[in-house]
Amino acid sequence: MKATSDELQHFVSVVECGSISAAAEHLGLTPSAVSRTLSRLEEKLATTLLNRTTRRMELTEEGRFFFDSAKEILQQMEALEERLALRQQKPAGRLRINAASPFMLHAVVPHIGEFRALYPDIQLELNTNDQIIDLLEHRTDLAIRIGPLSDSTLHARPLGASRLHLVASPDYLARHGMPDSVETLKAHRLLGFTQPESLNQWPVRHVCGNQLSVQPNLRASSGETLRQLALAGQGITCLASFMTDQDLAEGRLVAVLAEHMSDYRQPIHAVYYRNSQLALRIQCFLDFIQARLTGARA
Repeated sequence: MKATSDELQHFVSVVECGSISAAAEHLGLTPSAVSRTLSRLEEKLATTLLNRTTRRMELTEEGRFFFDSAKEILQQMEALEERLALRQQKPAGRLRINAASPFMLHAVVPHIGEFRALYPDIQLELNTNDQIIDLLEHRTDLAIRIGPLSDSTLHARPLGASRLHLVASPDYLARHGMPDSVETLKAHRLLGFTQPESLNQWPVRHVCGNQLSVQPNLRASSGETLRQLALAGQGITCLASFMTDQDLAEGRLVAVLAEHMSDYRQPIHAVYYRNSQLALRIQCFLDFIQARLTGARA
């Protein structure tokens, strides 16, 4: 027969409390019940753990060895039970998520039905903003940010990365021709961002490096606006794969100068307050969306 967790607990309590009677009071048992448990444990182990007299109690050499191991086992069991209890909790409450509108539309919204089916008691609020927001001011639990992060008091969790593509509509290319070099690209109608200017640094390899600084003929603050302009045949733009993959696959957009693109990928992070304990509803969403973004085609 093997020792049980109750027997380990009784033994550890006796040692820590200093006597059988004190341990019995701590455990809510009678001294005779604790004494019988100790005797049964020693019988199972075929060794004496405690030398007991009417006046004193002392650990044997085997008892000292067994005490350290038994205490560690009990601590591990307690930690395991706590983690299991956390997994069995039912995530609930309001979860406010903020992201740039293109990412929300193309990378988050398609998975929301599945998330709600898994966690029906989480009340989602999906907000979009194409600029970096203050989480406290906007009462936001979690924000998803695309691109390099600046130093921040927020905690950041990587969710994946997205390749960038130069794209244009078949109609635009039929009218203006497909650029066959970086030099001819500059003669085309280019669509870019109003801000930040770093988004108009396209990851295109050329004689001077792996980034091409462009001066757009038409600018917009939102990547989704640029996507719609490209679909409407207004020019060539540089957008993330999570926005353009389906358009490219279905022929609504065409990749431009694909052989000249560098291997740069935009990092994707979730950010939340560093000094707060991560709520279960936030943890559930992070695990859920990370699994789907990690497996997505870049």
